[in-house]
Amino acid sequence: MTDPEISVVAPAYNEEASVNAFYDRVAAVFDDHGIRGEIIFVNDGSTDGTLDALIALHARDSRVVVIDLSRNFGKEIALTAGLDHVRGQAAIPIDVDLQDPPELIPDLIAAWREGYVVVNARRRSRQGETYLKKATASAFYKLMQKFDRHAAIPENVGDYRLVDRKALEAITSMRERHRFMKGIFHLVGFKQTFVDYDRDPRFGGSSSFNYWKLWNFSLEGITSFTTLPLRLFGYVGFVVALLSFAYGMFIMTKALFFDDPVAGFPTLFVSIAFLGGIQLIGLGVIGEYLGRIFNETKNRPLYFVDTVYQSPTEPLVVELPQAEKSAQ
Repeated sequence: MTDPEISVVAPAYNEEASVNAFYDRVAAVFDDHGIRGEIIFVNDGSTDGTLDALIALHARDSRVVVIDLSRNFGKEIALTAGLDHVRGQAAIPIDVDLQDPPELIPDLIAAWREGYVVVNARRRSRQGETYLKKATASAFYKLMQKFDRHAAIPENVGDYRLVDRKALEAITSMRERHRFMKGIFHLVGFKQTFVDYDRDPRFGGSSSFNYWKLWNFSLEGITSFTTLPLRLFGYVGFVVALLSFAYGMFIMTKALFFDDPVAGFPTLFVSIAFLGGIQLIGLGVIGEYLGRIFNETKNRPLYFVDTVYQSPTEPLVVELPQAEKSAQ
């Protein structure tokens, strides 16, 4: 196998039902369009037969690379591990569940060859997803766009895209522990374009993302790319203080000039409970940011690799950060 031009990066966690069909479709795209490519599977601590299926694919096809992580690190870290091992001149992150069709890869490559550094695959429709999931996803993208221009992630764009090596090196140079890859892909900039497609239902198995995980994922994205929540609570504190002062003046005026008795315990209790709730929410937001600072200062490696299944070749030189080198 010569050095690949295109590296397809596919994190996999308990995707035994999908990996073979995914490989068949990607390999068919490579063969039909004469693409010199490799398929980098990252086994993210799967507990089913995913790893065995990937090793079998590697034995059949030298274009298949399998990176077996030491445990489950989460999709964002697994995707980072795959990008760190890319040998091609461009990388295409994609999910194994086949909701994003591999048949779009030639269109992404065509746009790349026109001179675009990042080619985003944009979902025109999202089949197999509930109305609630579509609505919450749309609300999240709009919220991110309102928060900060640097966090203005294009709507209906996931991880599926083509990234030129110039942008890839910028992406892999960012080693923060709390990774929100959609934001990182957008943050690097460069010349970008979009290719629209219709998203398919999941091929097999079930998604590991429930609504609670999606909520935490949204918080990860917000706190990773903007400090606006901290500023908002500064504004909330100012407004509450202003309203409290105005209400205090109102009560004092009624008592002094209209001989109106001041309400006692109920008013005091409600006021304390309200202000206490606001303070605790504010402390929670501060705690989220403080926890991220704590994790970043430890400077631990992002992941640990158990085994890399890769056919001998003369690869492009891929320099990992020193922490990840020592981890492997």
